[in-house]
Amino acid sequence: MASFSYKVIRSLFRAGEHLAPGLSGRAAFELFCRTPDPGSVSDRERRALDQAARFMAEARRHHLTTRTGRVMAFDYKPDGGRPIGTVLVLHGWRSRTEHMKTVVEGYREAGYRVIALDLPGHGQSSGRRLNMAIAVDAARTAGDWFGPFAAIVGHSFGGAVALNAAAGSVAGIRPVETERLVLISAPSSMPALFEDFGRFLNLGPRSQTAVAAQVERVAGRPLEDFVGAEQLRYLATPTLVIHAPDDREVLSDNAKAFAQAGTHVRVHWAKGLGHRRILADPDVAAEAVRFTLGLRKRSLVH
Repeated sequence: MASFSYKVIRSLFRAGEHLAPGLSGRAAFELFCRTPDPGSVSDRERRALDQAARFMAEARRHHLTTRTGRVMAFDYKPDGGRPIGTVLVLHGWRSRTEHMKTVVEGYREAGYRVIALDLPGHGQSSGRRLNMAIAVDAARTAGDWFGPFAAIVGHSFGGAVALNAAAGSVAGIRPVETERLVLISAPSSMPALFEDFGRFLNLGPRSQTAVAAQVERVAGRPLEDFVGAEQLRYLATPTLVIHAPDDREVLSDNAKAFAQAGTHVRVHWAKGLGHRRILADPDVAAEAVRFTLGLRKRSLVH
């Protein structure tokens, strides 16, 4: 049964559709952008963070200044010798760099320098708001400091950020230069995400239109432009999509949509790993590394 507060919120947005749809849409958009309190974690989460403490201590920390605040970048050297390239790693919503440990370590072992960001409103970065424009700006700032990249690797929302950063989809922000993309459990359609969110809040059509107007206001492009499969079709950057068929948070249909973008997209199915367990699987990390190394080997031949 839905909680009392949830019922109240839905009732308010239902009323807002009739009384003030513009205000209702703006409020819904701000609610969408609101990030969880990074200082409020469950006991299980605290244990996971404690287990990653040694891993986090190995990174050099950089405080990057973006348009909206401060972003923490964790700089990991390769395990030995000079780096063969640099990889940017982006976590998902309600996540942080600690959860990308297996992916980061896989790239380090292969000889890459890894830059892992805590996205705004997450981990050790400032703020309590995040949307695609804010996230892409953070990735662009990392690109200015550490790019170009051999690959940008993103999980969940971070995968959508990786694609939009490479595509330069946010007005006024230059594309982040990368040779490859690795999208793990990533959503393809931002319009679909907002539709789902609207249904969750009980938004009416006029309020939904107002939400879309807010997206265009902050991103400089209409919401319908943010469909990952179409962006990837025109971007033509070699891309590996890793997805679990049993993912209940971001359905596997998203991976199938990406696959339709062209022959430059390859899908690797990680069976039985869901949405979050996929990050801790060493075979998933190894698949991402092999894909990135494959481009390097071919570039050396040519």
